[in-house]
Amino acid sequence: MGIGRNWTKEDEDFLSDNWGQMSVPGLCKKLNRSKNAIMVRVQRLGLPPFLESGEYISLNQLLAAVTGSDKSYSYKMTSWVKNRGLPVHNKRNNQNTFRVVYLDEFWKWAEENRSFIDFSKMEPLILGKEPDWVAEQRRQDFNSNMNFRKDPWSSQEDTSLKYYLREFKYGYAELSKMLGRSAGAIQRRICDLGLKERPIKADNHKSWEDWHFQTLADMIRAGCSYGAIGEVLGKSEKAVRGRVYDFYRTENADKVRTMLGDGPWGTGKPELTVYEARRKAAVKSDLTRLMELLLIRRNELGYEPYWQRHMCMKWHDVKGCTAGETNCDECTVFERIRPQYCVRCGATFLEREKKRICEPCRIARIKQYQRKWRAIHGASIPAENTEQEVSYGG
Repeated sequence: MGIGRNWTKEDEDFLSDNWGQMSVPGLCKKLNRSKNAIMVRVQRLGLPPFLESGEYISLNQLLAAVTGSDKSYSYKMTSWVKNRGLPVHNKRNNQNTFRVVYLDEFWKWAEENRSFIDFSKMEPLILGKEPDWVAEQRRQDFNSNMNFRKDPWSSQEDTSLKYYLREFKYGYAELSKMLGRSAGAIQRRICDLGLKERPIKADNHKSWEDWHFQTLADMIRAGCSYGAIGEVLGKSEKAVRGRVYDFYRTENADKVRTMLGDGPWGTGKPELTVYEARRKAAVKSDLTRLMELLLIRRNELGYEPYWQRHMCMKWHDVKGCTAGETNCDECTVFERIRPQYCVRCGATFLEREKKRICEPCRIARIKQYQRKWRAIHGASIPAENTEQEVSYGG
């Protein structure tokens, strides 16, 4: 195949322009030369290795450059490629096939998943020219890593966490500052250690105003973390996550950014499923009907003038006085409700039955279980139960 022919300037220019774009057999056929002649000329021209040429690099090289580590390749294949759709192509060089990623496709994908990638681990310009938004995102990731550690928990940190929780006076915000961990990391660690104590609830009863939602939308579009958003809004990270989930049914900031687009807060939010609609509307109607029945029962008992019954351990809302007394003013078996201490939020509450956590915390746990159930089984209701659920909801 033309062995011994001199290389012309046009042949060398064609080889330089297409090296890394065309396969080696394709170059041999196009230039009418042997593979050995092609490889010798590549070496003399000082061209880079095949997979480092053109507008793409190998998947291994990309993962190592972005994460700073070449470990957990199988996990990254699942998390990056399968779950988040990183565009990967196959390149064939002789008998070998390589997974490669085009840089322009990677940057487009990275912008859509900027909350997932930690750009602080990626050296500037390691992949060549970067889009304008990368520098600002790298700065935000640096600040986030400075405030919160991401290395494994030590035994000393576990001991400190247990001690602070037993004090029952610290919330997630205080624990984050003292331990240098994010609220999500602390919550996961509590579950991993099997601790029953919980941080006290933050004062998140302040109403959300229009500027809160506008700032929330702008900062999500800018790729800010939930912790940084909470500091600006004066709210806890968990409160911000909960508000985002209430509107968009997900805490994934990248998905929320896609649905939000350039519009105001609430743009693109998904419609409620049958289960969620029944939970928000029909259950409230059922509770109203139950309250009416309880009021009727209360009037039938005839204890309305005696306010002391609400403070007595002998009183039952449906049965009335369990001690058989009919006049609370002359009662001699009155027993005051004993105060109890919530192990989850640290609040003091009054209930006749012995409980370990207060009513708001019980409701919060039910909602947490419901979110977990929807995440495992899907948000929609099975088809065979849809008609029953709708009819039950009225």
